[in-house]
Amino acid sequence: MAGPGVKSSYWRGLRDGLPFLLVIVPFATLFGVLASDAGLNAAEALAFSVAVIAGAAQFTALQLMQDHAPLIVVLASSLAVNLRMAMYSASLTPHLGHLPLWKRGIAAYFLIDQSYALGIIKFEKDRELNQSERFAYFIGTVSGICPFWYIFTVVGALVGSNIPMNTGLDFAMPIAFIALVGPGLRTGAHMSAAFVASASALLFAFLPYNLGLLVAAVLGMAAGAEVERRWGAPA
Repeated sequence: MAGPGVKSSYWRGLRDGLPFLLVIVPFATLFGVLASDAGLNAAEALAFSVAVIAGAAQFTALQLMQDHAPLIVVLASSLAVNLRMAMYSASLTPHLGHLPLWKRGIAAYFLIDQSYALGIIKFEKDRELNQSERFAYFIGTVSGICPFWYIFTVVGALVGSNIPMNTGLDFAMPIAFIALVGPGLRTGAHMSAAFVASASALLFAFLPYNLGLLVAAVLGMAAGAEVERRWGAPA
């Protein structure tokens, strides 16, 4: 039976994650609408969200599929967008890396931008949390987010063209990432990486199949790594 600390951590994670529904609901709905426009039915759109559970990569893959891009380009671009998950995983390893394999598997599946941002802030702030409490908090953060991602993917796919594309649902993606990235720009390396990646994405936007994102991601990571190498990691 879970102790009071584990239960408290879970409910805290759930409460911390709920505000993200303000962007998750329109984000998921928009994906469902676009998936429907691309010819996917509700079950296929849901399977896409359940299997990938990575909004930005899903939008990237869907757009490239509609553009009839080669499969290798679809896979490479989606992988590039999701490379941040590898960095998220490395960052969380000191906090969750000693969990049993099955718990690490669950955490890996539910590693999304929101659960990472909330988790890393919580774990670095409350270092007295034990492994069970950290895992409970992490699962709590996604308990109120992921079900709605699935549900509103289906809603968007079912209503499809009944939602006009000028409703502004696409505001959710940039706002979500600004809210997540902004608080994390704590060092010169972070800010350099963000600036170089943003500028490069605009500079190389002319490249086909969203390949500019690949270039921007590499340049951003290189810039951040170089700044940290020159001036050292934060104490």
